[in-house]
Amino acid sequence: MSVKIGKIQNVYGLSEERRRAIARSTRELRSADEEFEEAFKILAKYPKRVTFFGSARLSHRSPYYRLARSISAALAQDGYAIMSGGGGGIMEAGDRGAFEEDDVAIGFNIKLPHEQHVNPYTTEQLTFNFFFTRKVMMTFYAQAFICFPGGFGTLDEFFEVLTLVQTGKMPRVPIILVGKKFWRDLDRYLKRRMLRSGLISKGDEKLYTITENIDEIRRIINVSDHQIHHITAPDKKLADIAVRGAAS
Repeated sequence: MSVKIGKIQNVYGLSEERRRAIARSTRELRSADEEFEEAFKILAKYPKRVTFFGSARLSHRSPYYRLARSISAALAQDGYAIMSGGGGGIMEAGDRGAFEEDDVAIGFNIKLPHEQHVNPYTTEQLTFNFFFTRKVMMTFYAQAFICFPGGFGTLDEFFEVLTLVQTGKMPRVPIILVGKKFWRDLDRYLKRRMLRSGLISKGDEKLYTITENIDEIRRIINVSDHQIHHITAPDKKLADIAVRGAAS
């Protein structure tokens, strides 16, 4: 069956506006290497890290904000640098808990159309143009991930980490969901729909833990860190290699 040339051009042709947008995006992507390089320089200094995910929309009056702040302070006392997306809400609470303990609070911010400002509780910070580079750096060899209630971004981050652990692309580290009422329906859906339908394997539903107990969270993370402590040594080595590669 023959297809007319005009029709092919119709389907695959690009408008001038689209061409300009692609050219602009291509130019901007060249800065991704610089973002990786700068981020690796920061992460290389702090091989023990716990990453906090959660909504920027929760105010300091939210019980989740207060809980994130307390968990962060406790983990900072245990020797972990706290990593967040650098914005407000849960990100601010996570950084604030460590900051107020005079410990390390890393904020990896993102440039957004509605302007997300870096919170005032970071000891190290970097602003990214791209979500993909930011997410790679926030998940790179972290010792644990703590997810608080949030929107699409938080769910994206949670499922990204879950997929990396499930597929063996990341060591199995604690993924902790804080907020039993918030996560209950999602947990039920994963177990009753996805697991029973064979869309995930038996055991995948155990890759995460739902709890609000600070002592339990500390215990889970510290026990896991002790069991996989051998990955913290290559962390700096890998970061050094990445920095050298980006600079070359």
